[in-house]
Amino acid sequence: MKKTFGLIGGDRRQAELARLLAADGHTVRTYGLDRWKPGGETGLDRAAAAEIVILPLPLCKGAGVLNCEEGPVPTMDLFRRLRPGQRILAGQVKPQQRREAEDCGLILEDYFLREELTVANAAATAEAAVQVAMEGLDRTLMGMDCLVLGFGRIGKLLCDRLHGLGAKVTATARRPADMAWIRAYGWQALDTYGLDGKLSGFEVIFNTIPSLILEEPLLRQLPPKCLCVDLASVQGIDLAAAERLGLPNVWARSLPGRLVPCTAAAVIRDAVYYILMEERGDPA
Repeated sequence: MKKTFGLIGGDRRQAELARLLAADGHTVRTYGLDRWKPGGETGLDRAAAAEIVILPLPLCKGAGVLNCEEGPVPTMDLFRRLRPGQRILAGQVKPQQRREAEDCGLILEDYFLREELTVANAAATAEAAVQVAMEGLDRTLMGMDCLVLGFGRIGKLLCDRLHGLGAKVTATARRPADMAWIRAYGWQALDTYGLDGKLSGFEVIFNTIPSLILEEPLLRQLPPKCLCVDLASVQGIDLAAAERLGLPNVWARSLPGRLVPCTAAAVIRDAVYYILMEERGDPA
């Protein structure tokens, strides 16, 4: 059954999602995507009136402000335009926005909580992280000593991609079980909070942990040309200190939306379709 979707805010992946939904025969209304979807805007009120409203990943780019290039849109102002009974989907919903929605009689469904989406998004992030690193290096990753901070979804997949390129992989974790898995894959394992004195040999560091791990005293132990790539939404590497020390660095946030928007959009589309099928009770 064809639906009417309203896509409000977001980045290139949201624009690609609009294109994919339209290609499937759905009616699509958009707001805040004119930078990537020129001439295709229908306005905020029309998009907000759609049967199904899809908000961006992440939902906010600041405290209480929608992730939208069109201009600052307070999330509470947006929620007041929506109505109870609408299907409202968003990614990485924070408690504040969930409470705001509830105050307006709305239910926000977080599509980023779905495992099939988070795994696919992690895979896209890992691949894009390799691209970012190679753009910042003057030689291949083959044979390089690479450190991956964190062994969650992104960390696991990034280690695998680096290993496939012939890099020498070391990963950090806190839990003994994760450290055992790192070693079982044939990689070196370090305690995330036991890095002092163990950093002098690394040529590239990737951070996946959204809390500060590498502060200036540890950064001083790195070789002068060590590339620091922070993938987390909250810096785990003190990049200002890295800059002061002359270490090449990049804060590579939201890589799927920036580097592989078509893949990222297809992943979100599939998750949305699964949500709608489950609502109807259709078999997956």
